[in-house]
Amino acid sequence: MTTNPLIRPFDAVLCDIDNVIRHYDPAPLAALEKAAGVAEGTTARIAFAPEVDLPMLVGTITPREWVEVITAAFVRQDVLTEAAARPLAAALASSPFAADEAVVALLRRIRDEARLPLVLVSNASVDLEDDLAALGLTALADHVVSSARVGVAKPDPRIYAIAVEHAGVAAERCLFVDDSRENIDAALALGMSVLHYREPGGLRAALEPAFAAIRPPAVP
Repeated sequence: MTTNPLIRPFDAVLCDIDNVIRHYDPAPLAALEKAAGVAEGTTARIAFAPEVDLPMLVGTITPREWVEVITAAFVRQDVLTEAAARPLAAALASSPFAADEAVVALLRRIRDEARLPLVLVSNASVDLEDDLAALGLTALADHVVSSARVGVAKPDPRIYAIAVEHAGVAAERCLFVDDSRENIDAALALGMSVLHYREPGGLRAALEPAFAAIRPPAVP
């Protein structure tokens, strides 16, 4: 079975992990926030402020150390005491997660059937490799570009350049998939095709040209 590059708009797929392949269960943290008397989402708002989570994303602190940084931010903003904040910070850092099997199946097809390079590009902690192993996804992609390992996070163009180098094709021949508008805009500025991810159906539609290119011609 051969491919027809003339009808395929991309030759590699660069894909985000969190909120695309991996999804977190917010229920345990939400229960703790309710018990602590703070609005649901407060912990995430504090934890994902750039000054709080960027050090973890570029690998200068561990997730355990991040818990302490989040706790200190709670106290600094006069939201909770240290004793009340630490359980919430710890719950966020250890939120249970699972893979979206529909997304995983589509990405496996990209590698196994369409035979296109697949590179995962994630703003993640130094625990990413262990997390992928826990999900059974260590071998899903040809390469994994983790911000904590390369020392730079999306939307910095440098992490995209690293991913493109691993893909082995020009940026203009890459499809970039991410749930963040900011990250999508950065990929667009580099000339990539993009999918602002929302649900598996959208990913399936975006990948369809690659799958169509390997189908045998219809018999008249």
